[in-house]
Amino acid sequence: MLNGLWLSFFIVASVAGLVRWVGGDPGVWAAMVESLFTMAKLSVDVMLLLFGTLTLWLGFLKIAEKAGLVDVLAKLLGPLFAKLMPEVPRGHPALGLITLNFAANGLGLDNAATPIGLKAMRALQEINPLAHTASNAQILFLVLNASSLTLLPVTIFMYRAQQGAADPTLVFLPILIATSASSLVGLLSVALMQRLRIWHPVVLAYFIPCAVLLGAFMAVLATLSATALASLSSLLGNMTLFGIIMSFLILGMVRKIPVYETFVEGAKEGFEVAKDLLPYLVAMLCAVGVLRASGALEFGLDGIRWLVEWLQWDTRFVDALPTALVKPFSGSAARAMLIETMQSQGVDSFPALVAATIQGSTETTFYVLAVYFGAVGIRRARHAVGCALLAELAGVIAAISVCYWFFG
Repeated sequence: MLNGLWLSFFIVASVAGLVRWVGGDPGVWAAMVESLFTMAKLSVDVMLLLFGTLTLWLGFLKIAEKAGLVDVLAKLLGPLFAKLMPEVPRGHPALGLITLNFAANGLGLDNAATPIGLKAMRALQEINPLAHTASNAQILFLVLNASSLTLLPVTIFMYRAQQGAADPTLVFLPILIATSASSLVGLLSVALMQRLRIWHPVVLAYFIPCAVLLGAFMAVLATLSATALASLSSLLGNMTLFGIIMSFLILGMVRKIPVYETFVEGAKEGFEVAKDLLPYLVAMLCAVGVLRASGALEFGLDGIRWLVEWLQWDTRFVDALPTALVKPFSGSAARAMLIETMQSQGVDSFPALVAATIQGSTETTFYVLAVYFGAVGIRRARHAVGCALLAELAGVIAAISVCYWFFG
């Protein structure tokens, strides 16, 4: 799938370049070649920050693991997943792994979450009666992953910081609201297909307090001006980020964990993970750069923009749609689109803010499906794709709507 997507970028760019050349633009080929080298250099710049960020967060996460924080989290959420996945025996190791995976995803540690997620999928496969058909538990796990429940989008903050944003955490609250919408739609769609009793007292005991708190929080936000919303988002983003770091360190100190040595141990893992990402980032950024330089993306966006204008809607969000369009297929391609939007439109422009919110509240549906199901030999996905794409669509619509609310 990724091979086809990557190759299609170059094929479409070639066709679009040929059309522009025939139409009297001989400089299009030089622009396309130049974009290759420009994006290759940009890839290295992005990777320098990515090395540091992954190393930093996996170091702190290792302290949390050794201090027992993630084990406590697994015990707290274990009863919830036992009801949502009734075919999984209580106390099965898959439930703990699933909880750890969601915790890592919630903290924005995508590369830490994936290995744990693969272990969880393998554990679920051990109790799957049909080896090549996805079980209900596997589908729910995948859809919730595809809904991208992110409480702390560290990677989005990182990309905005790398591009020179005055306040990298400005999109904290918009992402929180949009990702909640996508996760809720994903859960409800699976519950409908699997006839899960989401109104069970145990499930409601988890969801109702969270829903009330989130609803009250959003009600307070509705009374604030756009300027106040942006300021509050920045404050909460920075306080949450630093508060989590301090909680890890304090808990490690209380549990008598050698925090420095433990951090270095985890940081080494982050370095190993990050160094393998550069070839993928170069490949996708260069493909996206060629696509943009050829004018192909503009042709498609002009068509969408014409339709939006015909409907008499505001068109500013259209420039953020490239991120939404490629996100179901490839995370690296979506990151490339996000970075390119920041570069071409301005890091704090409305399209860039929408694209960052979309990136933080959606997931690579087909990539997740291929990796997680492919790792255990699942060939029949049943309703997993439909539910995951519905959650993806809900995340995009919510992201656009909330950005108009916050940033006008």
